[in-house]
Amino acid sequence: MSSKDLLQAQVRTLRYEAEGIISIEMMPIPGAHFPRFDAGSHIDFHLPNGLIRNYSLLNSPDDNDRYVVGVLADRQSRGGSRYVHEQFRCGMVVPISAPRNNFTLDESASQTVLVAGGIGITPILCMYRRLRALGRDVRLAYCARTRSHAAFSDELRAIGGDIHFHFDDENGGSPFNLLNYLSKQPGDAHVYCCGPSVMISAFEKACEAANLKNVHIERFSIDPVVQSAPKAGCTVQLAKSGKTFEVQADKTILDALLEAGIDVEFGCKEGICGACETNVLSGYPDHRDGVLSQAEKDSNKVMMICVSRVKSGPIVLDL
Repeated sequence: MSSKDLLQAQVRTLRYEAEGIISIEMMPIPGAHFPRFDAGSHIDFHLPNGLIRNYSLLNSPDDNDRYVVGVLADRQSRGGSRYVHEQFRCGMVVPISAPRNNFTLDESASQTVLVAGGIGITPILCMYRRLRALGRDVRLAYCARTRSHAAFSDELRAIGGDIHFHFDDENGGSPFNLLNYLSKQPGDAHVYCCGPSVMISAFEKACEAANLKNVHIERFSIDPVVQSAPKAGCTVQLAKSGKTFEVQADKTILDALLEAGIDVEFGCKEGICGACETNVLSGYPDHRDGVLSQAEKDSNKVMMICVSRVKSGPIVLDL
């Protein structure tokens, strides 16, 4: 995304929400407006230190010219969340992307089940708020290590409804029994989960065991096993320009195209924001992102060129 396409957001408030978590309320600069967003959307922060990081919007989609995100001070921060926690100040202006949604909420579902782990509550809170406002049948399970780590708990209680809190330290250190919880849900329910990788994996296995088909997930990061898989060089052909590139094993397809002056949209460069999604006309991608569903990966119709590779032979992109 070029700088001319970015929105200018002014930090209005910074608020302590839980241990290691702050919320950031933003408004547009005078004379500008924010685009409307749907529940499940996120925005990218283009930080002054050169990093791009995406954060889910947690406030109501009905809010005009107001975006609110929650940011965890990640112990393994590579400079993103640390910068936000240490350098953000009220009144400062930060370039952000327009909202983008890889975690779309089906507002017409007869029943919805939401599961959040830790900071994964941010998109889930927005979804829960939206479904309660619409009068839909929705229930929520929110898991955290301790009560002090559970951000927005008071806000959730104020919304009311069917909410189950699980704190590991109050249950002998045991994680939430997802299979037990999900097995009690209707087979046609739409179930959503956002949280750490270990929780996402457990959630997917529990959904399969419970025979739940309408499953939706959002990851914070790529699965470490997928991320560490061996990388090989590949041949990439661009259908529109007719150009062909040999991408070396130590480069991503995105980096190779950018170095060649090809104008492509991108964001996080980590395979989790969805900005670089590109149509595949032929070939077989080696998917390594945390955005696409398994069905989307199996279709071989799109790929995230910032992290995904090529299984064999040349791949032809709609660029």
